[in-house]
Amino acid sequence: MTAVGEVRELVAVRDLTRTRIVQYAGASGDFNPVHTDERFAVEAAGYPSVFAHGMLTMAMAGRVLTDWFGPEALVRYEARFRAPVFPGATLTVRARVESVDAEGTAAVALTVTDQHDAVVMTGNAVARGPAVQK
Repeated sequence: MTAVGEVRELVAVRDLTRTRIVQYAGASGDFNPVHTDERFAVEAAGYPSVFAHGMLTMAMAGRVLTDWFGPEALVRYEARFRAPVFPGATLTVRARVESVDAEGTAAVALTVTDQHDAVVMTGNAVARGPAVQK
């Protein structure tokens, strides 16, 4: 059975590339130039560089949940983006079981940090099913 306080960590990406960010833009259809156009991101928007889509960060972080419980067990997954993720980032995801009820439903809190230990995303998930009860 999954226990309250159980923790899993995963390095979701090492040295995030601009290519991966652009690939995500193509896959998602989100071509906002702050993600794909260096000149626009710096000169027009005032960022130090292009940066990853929040949903790309969320997708990479979600792997800790699917590896742990399986994709079929996820009932809910939500995120709050705290800071931009720039090319070159290494993201580490920490997931912690906050509670497990009698029906085998686990509430999980996630924190994603970059290589500088800055929190770039927090989130919550709910998982239910056999993987929770193992």
